[in-house]
Amino acid sequence: MEKQKFIIGLLLVIALVLTSLVVGCTRAGSTATSPQAIAPAGEPAPTRIASMESGPTLPSTAGVAPEGPQSVEEVVFFEEPDFDKALGMIEAGEAHLYATGTSDPAREQRIRNSPVMAHEISYGSYTELTFNPVGPTFPATGELNPFHAPALREAMNWLVDRDHIVEEIYGGLAVPRYLPLNTTFPDYARLSDVAKVLEIRYQYNPERARTVITTEMQKLGAILEGGQWRYQGNPVRLIFLIRTEDERRESGDYVATLLEDLGFTVDRQYKTAAEASPIWATGDPGQGDWHLYTGGWISTAISRDQAGNFGFFYTSRGLPDPLWQAYQPAPELDEVAGLLSSRDYPTWEERQRLMARALELALEDSARVWLVDTINVWPRRKEVDLAADLAGGVSGSLLWPYTVSFTGQQPADGRVKFGTPSILTAPWNPLAGSNSLYDVMIIGATNDSATLPDPFTGLPRPQRVERAEVFLEEGTPVTQTLDWLTLSFVPAIQVPDDTWINWDAAEERFITVGQQHPEGLTARTRTVIHYKDDLYSLEWHDGSKMSLGDMVVSFIVGLDRGKPESPLYDEAEVASLETFLGHFRGLRIVQEDPLVVEVYSNQIFPDAETIAGSRAGYLFTSTPWPSLALGILAERDRELAFSSSKADQLKVEWMSYIAGPSLPILERYNTQAQQEGFIPYQKAVGQYISAAQAQERYRRLGEWHRARGHFWVGQGPFYLSSVHTVEKNLVIRRFDRFPDPPDKWELFNEPRIPEVDISGPVRIASGEAARFQVNVTFQGEPYAVDDVEFARFLVLDARGEPVTVADAQPTSDGVWEVKLTPEQTADLEVGSTRLEVVVVSRLVSIPSFATFSFVTIGP
Repeated sequence: MEKQKFIIGLLLVIALVLTSLVVGCTRAGSTATSPQAIAPAGEPAPTRIASMESGPTLPSTAGVAPEGPQSVEEVVFFEEPDFDKALGMIEAGEAHLYATGTSDPAREQRIRNSPVMAHEISYGSYTELTFNPVGPTFPATGELNPFHAPALREAMNWLVDRDHIVEEIYGGLAVPRYLPLNTTFPDYARLSDVAKVLEIRYQYNPERARTVITTEMQKLGAILEGGQWRYQGNPVRLIFLIRTEDERRESGDYVATLLEDLGFTVDRQYKTAAEASPIWATGDPGQGDWHLYTGGWISTAISRDQAGNFGFFYTSRGLPDPLWQAYQPAPELDEVAGLLSSRDYPTWEERQRLMARALELALEDSARVWLVDTINVWPRRKEVDLAADLAGGVSGSLLWPYTVSFTGQQPADGRVKFGTPSILTAPWNPLAGSNSLYDVMIIGATNDSATLPDPFTGLPRPQRVERAEVFLEEGTPVTQTLDWLTLSFVPAIQVPDDTWINWDAAEERFITVGQQHPEGLTARTRTVIHYKDDLYSLEWHDGSKMSLGDMVVSFIVGLDRGKPESPLYDEAEVASLETFLGHFRGLRIVQEDPLVVEVYSNQIFPDAETIAGSRAGYLFTSTPWPSLALGILAERDRELAFSSSKADQLKVEWMSYIAGPSLPILERYNTQAQQEGFIPYQKAVGQYISAAQAQERYRRLGEWHRARGHFWVGQGPFYLSSVHTVEKNLVIRRFDRFPDPPDKWELFNEPRIPEVDISGPVRIASGEAARFQVNVTFQGEPYAVDDVEFARFLVLDARGEPVTVADAQPTSDGVWEVKLTPEQTADLEVGSTRLEVVVVSRLVSIPSFATFSFVTIGP
């Protein structure tokens, strides 16, 4: 079956599920668990799918008014890796929600037909094959690692039949994916002509795969004897980590069989998220404990700009974990990925050229081989509602804790019981802790953000920001949609001399622009962020008030950890810091109260809202400074480490703020810090934190720990009440002093995803003009032209080669026209021809596709 038929099938499924779907207000955002002073990238990073009692300063659990949706007072998370068992628990009333979706048609029908279940739909999940790049042999074992060779990894694209995976494993609830771009996000639509060419180039071709793999294995010194690959007399063994909680088990078995047919000995190791993560993600890849893994990811917001995906997935800039630090991309890929990560391009045309080249280089590298984008159905009981996200679903939505409520019969205990395939997958800490989706979704409930992305478009909307002003150099390719900010273009932007541009880790002081650039410095962007007047009245969960000191310490930590002179130096942070400093041109506190901050940068995004949202997160933090201070002291004294890679390097515990042997160490440092009045980076932040304030903050943190048994303190709508590592469950409770009204984010109804239909002649003569009509509607009503960002068409001739790429033209609301000139049709090969149309809405950033086939005949 052709790929385009699957796209049509996908759109039909979307249309069907949307007829019964009402998605509430949704939030998605950065999934980082840290304050991330080093620049949230502006777009959410992909997240791996890993498949409390009162005290003196603690929140109460008073009920809420009974009118309308009733707020949830407590959420109990428990581990249940079996999806079918979880469905049974929801049907029996033993659970209300499950933190993963399904792409299994039988399960989807069970959910849809259940009298007690409702569901959400998402389009941001995807799967791939992750390869261990170390080699050619593993240092620890001497065993051969064939996937060290980029050409062999590249050949895996031809070996895998993605259509088979879609049809036989996902039953149509997926589409083939070849590229590091989500097929339902805007960048894929913008680059559809490039994407089609590459998809044809890398389509299923097992004989080509066998030829290339044979050649590369021989180059590595392996010999094929009796149909079995051998290296230095031993069979070439591939350790394949196969996830068990979802369709990746079947996909893994399928790929394992293909590799066995080629002569490899495959050791299939079936593992859950908790079992696999310490091996592939945080273990040393040089130990040779694995060769390939069935990876799964979710974009927790609709990403309007996926330029950072190349740096994230193919270079050491992505994560501080050991696997990422082992990546050695070709110099050109590394350079192009760096330019795209920093958004260092002068024009939109140059950006698209870099993106197109990066796609080619990514396939040649193939540190990952992409398999499918999935449609996920997320089950819940009907009496519980919450905001899901079009990309991230339930567990990827950071709006769920702001909106979770009972809309029907509320249980007597006011509890929501929330099942997850995995829980406490990795340690929690505020800088480099767990990046597992199921941990991050709970962490998100305890945190707050400066801005939150629109659930349907991905555009940031203000949360703790009043307004913003964005100034750009004339000619910069950026547009504005929302009215919470202003956009201005100016001839030049001069950075003031007193702006902070860097950090001296040895002297523990900021370096100003005047010191680093006495000749003066300009920037492409200047963003002025006006935070809300009540910012400093926000409370941390331990009863402390948010302060400018919290934000400045957080900002410093992000700079400090990448500096060799710092006791917190972590070599895994160097690449990301270098990328950040490459485009960062400084931060300046214009006014302390109400807080007004200027950020200067050469990094741009297509949307002014993303620029403002990114800059607003430079100072805003989700972790109070005393909590950071405990970890700083513990890592400085080499007793604990924030990142898994540094923990391995120092042979110490990976720091956890919520459980395990880290807690007594952190408790000791809290006592020490309170006695000493310790202020981290005192030279730089002493003006924002007094000794008396420091002692009071440590006192409150100590009381929190004694009452809760952990050091996890945030300022979000829920606080972490209790952690039960043996039982694999934890409890969060509503924070009554959270300032927002419960209906703040009830702003959105169902997503208006366009429905596209094409009509026109089924036969055209080469050299003659032709016209086709494109109808764009939603639930039968015409889609307003003003609500369409673009409608683009692509003509592929009988050879499957793109011949024409152009924009369709509107004739009225809901009606667009495709015109082919005589010159264009003259270029078509005689035979079957395809017209493909992609429509991108301004209201929903998920593109819609349609295909029309016709026959080109001779003149």
